[in-house]
Amino acid sequence: MADTIAKVNDYKGKLPWWVAPITITVVLTAFGLYSFFIVLFGPTGEYGGYLLSPFYSPPVGAPDWLPVWLSPAAFILWIPLGFRATCYYYRKAYYRAFFWDPPACSSRAQQREPRSPENYRGERNLFVLNNIHRYFFYGSMVVVAFLWIETVRAFFPDGGFGITVGGLIFLVNVVLLSMYSLSCHSFRHLVGGRLDCYSCVTGGKARLRAYSQLSVLNRQHALWAWLSLFSVLFADIYVRLLMAGVFTDFRLV
Repeated sequence: MADTIAKVNDYKGKLPWWVAPITITVVLTAFGLYSFFIVLFGPTGEYGGYLLSPFYSPPVGAPDWLPVWLSPAAFILWIPLGFRATCYYYRKAYYRAFFWDPPACSSRAQQREPRSPENYRGERNLFVLNNIHRYFFYGSMVVVAFLWIETVRAFFPDGGFGITVGGLIFLVNVVLLSMYSLSCHSFRHLVGGRLDCYSCVTGGKARLRAYSQLSVLNRQHALWAWLSLFSVLFADIYVRLLMAGVFTDFRLV
């Protein structure tokens, strides 16, 4: 294992410094365009009465005044998208990828650094909205709770318990989303990061223990961010392929 990790790190060191920001730009742009298309033009992604695309959870009915071309997902999707857009990790990722601020950490990349420490004034103008990240976190946890409900429903395809490929995909997706949400920096701050003295508050030991455990989870926050991004996309595409009749949801049990 050590030799494998060493080889991977050696290979990464040989890649040009611009590979990472360009890759992130392509992936985030593709995901954004796909989400935009789903909200505007995509039919509600539900199959068989037991698989509801994560883009549409929780299910919201369409009011009469809603244009026929606009999906009800527009009432929900802004919460998880806002949560990711204001996420501390994603902010670093898209600042480097889209604004090249800075594009990477190599000496050549730093020569392209558009700002200097003297004139940096923090996130201002439009980006001041990043300060409401914790409120997007609260809303995102509500969405994740509904996704767990939809996942449980996915294991009852015919009214009785059953394990299908779709149910397993939904389970993996909601676990990854939960790991991404629970490893959030704002959640660590809420649990105990804002405390200077744990022995001075009620339940201080429990909060310190929870904070320490979340800190371990937080170390892989970037990993959970990318895995959950792809799992949401994969779950939605899987449901739409089922809806299109490309294949049926295979039942394992």
